[in-house]
Amino acid sequence: MPTYKYECQSCGHDFEKFQSITADSIKICPECGKEVRKIITAGGGVIFKGTGFYQTDYKACPAKSDSSSGNNKDSSDCGKCPCAEK
Repeated sequence: MPTYKYECQSCGHDFEKFQSITADSIKICPECGKEVRKIITAGGGVIFKGTGFYQTDYKACPAKSDSSSGNNKDSSDCGKCPCAEK
């Protein structure tokens, strides 16, 4: 469930509310009882943790050069990375 940020248009009180996407927006300020508006924010960033994440999931396979034709072979022929096993 996402966290939504709200701001009171009367007293300026801002607060966050952890609620379901399908839940109705909050309409009343908990401080003064006047109308609030939902603030659009950038949200949280993605955090990648773990020692092998980049190497096992998103590392591009290096292209192996073919010296006879001057063309690059298919990257799955490299034999040095996880894509060679597929």
